[in-house]
Amino acid sequence: MNTPLLQAIHHVAIIAGNYERSKDFYTRVLGLRVIAEAYRAERDSWKLDLEVSPGVQIELFSFPDAPARVSRPEARGLRHLAFAVPDIDPVVAVLAERGVTCEPIRVDEYTGRRFTFFADPDGLPLELYED
Repeated sequence: MNTPLLQAIHHVAIIAGNYERSKDFYTRVLGLRVIAEAYRAERDSWKLDLEVSPGVQIELFSFPDAPARVSRPEARGLRHLAFAVPDIDPVVAVLAERGVTCEPIRVDEYTGRRFTFFADPDGLPLELYED
């Protein structure tokens, strides 16, 4: 029997164009809990650890003059970050109240699950996936 080499996703790293704006988005708008925050003077960079769920984190970084990343049209590489939700409708409603526009809810033709996309302040595609 082959044993998987990997256990789980530990974290996803995101570089913010505007650290304070992205920090507000991920903490206040999406409600992620701050685990730790540190300023690294030698890099002139902030690092914010956010808890998505037990054992899963987003690391939010700031770097001076970081170049923009192409996300549209579809480009090679990481496509989007998806969050599992038990019921998509109330999450979409809360995001709308907080000024976030979601695409129309669609149904995954293979799983029958509902999903939608929205974007973070830098245009990173984020998905809600009904689990």
